[in-house]
Amino acid sequence: MTNPDRYFYTDHPLEKGFLVGVDMRSTRFRAGTLSTEDSLEELAALAATADVEVLGGAIQRLNKPNPATLIGSGKVQSLKEYKAELDIEVFIFDDELSPRQQRGLEKELEVKVLDRTALILDIFARHARTKEGQLQVELAQLEYRLPRLTRLWTHLARQAGGRAGGAQGGVGVRGPGETQLEVDRREINRRIAALKDNLEKVRGHRARHRARRKQQHVPVIAVVGYTNAGKSTLLNTLVQQAGLESGGAPIYVADRLFATLDPTTRRIILPAGREVLVSDTVGFIQKLPTQLVAAFRATLEEVTEADLLLHVVDITHPNAAGQAQAVAETLRRIEATHIPVLTVFNKMDVFSGDAAEAQSQLAAYADSIPVSAKTGFGLPNLLARIEAQLQRQMVSLRLFLPYAEGQLVSLLHDEAVIETEFHDEHGTHLTATVPEQLASRFEPYLEK
Repeated sequence: MTNPDRYFYTDHPLEKGFLVGVDMRSTRFRAGTLSTEDSLEELAALAATADVEVLGGAIQRLNKPNPATLIGSGKVQSLKEYKAELDIEVFIFDDELSPRQQRGLEKELEVKVLDRTALILDIFARHARTKEGQLQVELAQLEYRLPRLTRLWTHLARQAGGRAGGAQGGVGVRGPGETQLEVDRREINRRIAALKDNLEKVRGHRARHRARRKQQHVPVIAVVGYTNAGKSTLLNTLVQQAGLESGGAPIYVADRLFATLDPTTRRIILPAGREVLVSDTVGFIQKLPTQLVAAFRATLEEVTEADLLLHVVDITHPNAAGQAQAVAETLRRIEATHIPVLTVFNKMDVFSGDAAEAQSQLAAYADSIPVSAKTGFGLPNLLARIEAQLQRQMVSLRLFLPYAEGQLVSLLHDEAVIETEFHDEHGTHLTATVPEQLASRFEPYLEK
């Protein structure tokens, strides 16, 4: 038998992390939709996704943040003790730290300090697969790091930078480090400008695709929701149940936060035969970094230009209502509140209650459908509700089209619901339900 001692495992060790949350008593300084305890639980899940072993956590209640270290001096001393006792390698704060606070904490704790924003950006960098996704993440990371650049160059300050030698530092200790810092800033600003230029081209490309889709009058449905709510699983199952018109591999699915970042669109056929496009989108999260919202503007425009939103809620999550509120707030941030929404209570196959209980848990979301994306439960009802919602955006017309207008008849068969159709020697008589944006093309052919 082979001696197992001969084998060496090469998996990199997990970083030892410690979480820090701040419960602000004043609503002026409070962020997020979850309680501090629940938000810290979510931060632990984010840390695990980033390969950090969470060894503990602490919460401090404050009236207002400390401008130098966010937390009080007593809590900083407690963190030093945790570091020595547990051999902590990184402290992760649940709120975004200012550059000054991050520098102050790292100076006091003498170890790496991250905030929620940096952690999420790291996860996005790991999971971005397409060129577009990588550009968006790099832009967000650079814009986040630029004001924090000084702490990255402390080795230069010790050698020769700025005022490293003090006011009496003399020749050789003023200037070079500061010059290097400015050079680096210029390089980063140039890279940011190049990334923005490339993303504007992506944005234009997406806009042209959307314009072509509108010309074809194919409705677009965007699937939105909190990260790990089951959006990608739902789209995969909808494709299987509703029929796949155009080829495409199943969307990647994993039980972890931000498993998929890049938007994916699939064409499905509704029960009455109407074709629609359904787009999976990046998952939302409370305290979503401003840099990500800005960098992912081209992607999020797929949401703002949709005809209907499916808001997927993980009904089994203990903070389902808070997560749903976070999604609603994000939709407000990206100005998508004008779009009709169907709320989908997902994971009913493992929900301990029943549909009525699920409905009562999120009473504000009356227009909702219980489903299981994993088993397919409730999906026929969901498809029917989608069809009914899109139907409300259509108008009924009685038309007479001469035989010379065969292209318009073909268009009706592709984009409308034909209720009656018969022919005479002069042309085709139809009663059809037509998308509102298409109705004006048929005004000359309305039957009196």
